[in-house]
Amino acid sequence: MITRFRPAAAQWTTVVPVLAVVLLVLTWPRSLPGPVVAVVACFLAGAVLAAVHHAEVIAHRVGEPFGSLVLAVAVTIIEVALIVTLMADGGDKSAGLARDTVFAAVMITCNGILGLSILVGALKHRVAVFNAEGTGAAFATIATLATMSLVLPTFTTSTPGPQFNPTQLVYAATASIVLYGLFVATLTVRHREYFLPVTPAGDLLDPDDHAQVPGGRETLQSAALLALGLTAVVGLAKKVSPTIERGVAAAGLPAAVVGVVIALLVLLPETIAAVRAAVRNHVQTSLNLALGSALASIGLTIPAVAVASAWLKGPLLLGLGPTHLVLLALTVAVGTLTVIPKRATPLQGGVHLAILAAYLVLAVSP
Repeated sequence: MITRFRPAAAQWTTVVPVLAVVLLVLTWPRSLPGPVVAVVACFLAGAVLAAVHHAEVIAHRVGEPFGSLVLAVAVTIIEVALIVTLMADGGDKSAGLARDTVFAAVMITCNGILGLSILVGALKHRVAVFNAEGTGAAFATIATLATMSLVLPTFTTSTPGPQFNPTQLVYAATASIVLYGLFVATLTVRHREYFLPVTPAGDLLDPDDHAQVPGGRETLQSAALLALGLTAVVGLAKKVSPTIERGVAAAGLPAAVVGVVIALLVLLPETIAAVRAAVRNHVQTSLNLALGSALASIGLTIPAVAVASAWLKGPLLLGLGPTHLVLLALTVAVGTLTVIPKRATPLQGGVHLAILAAYLVLAVSP
């Protein structure tokens, strides 16, 4: 992760999380009118951006690829908290929220962030180069976890509807945790070199060669503000979620659009970070962000909602419908063909973005 830590950025990213928590305390026990919801939404967006900024500070301190992991986990904590918060209040109508949000995150990361990073990197540097060993391993893990958690529930027969029975859910949650843990160990310990940026000749690049490393005091401050920002995000999201749901219903859109909105919200700052890395020809860092977020989304969200389902009301629907199954299969096939050559042109980036566009169109108009 490469970030230049400007004083101005440091000032607003310090103030916004504090103000967001103050606003959360003032509005928590009350039903909010429209203008106040708009103010809360602005602070929610600011808290997300500030939280990711502080995650980047910590990430830069620990280095790449640890940096991508820190940011991915921070973003996923936000996502999991939003999902569980909305499910706690939604009852039966939020039964598919976890599935919709996780699938949206997979499509946005594996097609949107990945495609945009390849497109930007290839347009600026002729081709986008990356390490196929690390990227391929991450993509294979995503395909496996997505199939076990989102595809198999559609075809199980022990329970009605696209859901697991308790034994199957425990297995899916356990497998998700174990495979995500293996990925983290591979990323950070055993094969760290597979996830570092490379030159067209295959030589490793220094991912932090143009950035000033933050000091220990700044890192500790960012850790505290990151925790504060995440708390604000979770609380403020709970306050605006009824408005989001009412707006989706009033527009006549499917309930799955709520999951898309959540995923777009929490992944926007990460998208910006990935594009910045691609501009510097560090496409591998961009792919670490994209695929690491997809893995964290499945590997941490499914276990979290599995535990939460023990006390949440209503069923937990995880299985995808036919249209989404086709889009997932297309994503896996195209992603495999993109990764194998170790380099990509703008065409591959455009193909992934076209798949994301198809997903968004079908989400609004199934």
